[in-house]
Amino acid sequence: MTEAALDTPIVKTATSARSGETGGAAWRHIVTIAKREVAGYFASPVAYVFIVIFLLLSGFFAFMVSGFFERGQANLQGFFAWHPWLYLFLVPAVGMRMWSEERRLGTIELLLTMPITPWQAIMGKFLASWLVLALALALTFPIVLTVNYLGSPDNGVIVASYAGSLLLSGAYLSVSAMTSAMTRNQVVSFIVSVVICLFLILAGYPPVTNMLTQWASPWFVDTIAAFSVMTHFESIQKGVIDSRDVLFFLSVIVFCLFTTSVVIRAHRAG
Repeated sequence: MTEAALDTPIVKTATSARSGETGGAAWRHIVTIAKREVAGYFASPVAYVFIVIFLLLSGFFAFMVSGFFERGQANLQGFFAWHPWLYLFLVPAVGMRMWSEERRLGTIELLLTMPITPWQAIMGKFLASWLVLALALALTFPIVLTVNYLGSPDNGVIVASYAGSLLLSGAYLSVSAMTSAMTRNQVVSFIVSVVICLFLILAGYPPVTNMLTQWASPWFVDTIAAFSVMTHFESIQKGVIDSRDVLFFLSVIVFCLFTTSVVIRAHRAG
């Protein structure tokens, strides 16, 4: 084990953990891991490159591709409508290093011998990456100010759409965490994450559902569409945060993070 490998944020935190800890102590470990992971993102170009690309593409899609000025309507429907596709490549690019890097450096073996639970490590890493995504999303606020300057949009709908976008990014990120735990190759993790997230989009994408209705029963099509992020995200975009839509995104996150923990525990057992 090299000195560089031993110096990763999660290993530093693991060495300070103690068994038999209280819930408060466990949460402190999660927060400590998250802080150091965030610092790790900003110590390299990863976070900066992601944020810059995200902001540039967000502005481009909001005002150019969506035909904002041609429509003559002061709203951000076109801006948020592109988020499932915008996140499709950008979120896996952020999440692919989450566990693959630990496996590549060999620090995951050391981590699994430390008195820190897999859930603490998983939650710390996930929350850190999600915080980077949330920061990038928050930095698009000037777009909201611009739209309010040009007209009188329904800001309640905008707030709901931001909440939906954050949940959407969390769902994509949890998929990336899961695939990252399965391989030490970041490129493989990225590709598999994109494929899974693409399925979650296409399952409810109108051209796909319209094609399915030609040979499948409406019940089957509706069932498939219920597993799509598009179905639930578009519902939130209307300005109504339905508990069923929130539950869907949270279920995806919990399922993927649970699968991540199973993979990590299996690695420990092996």
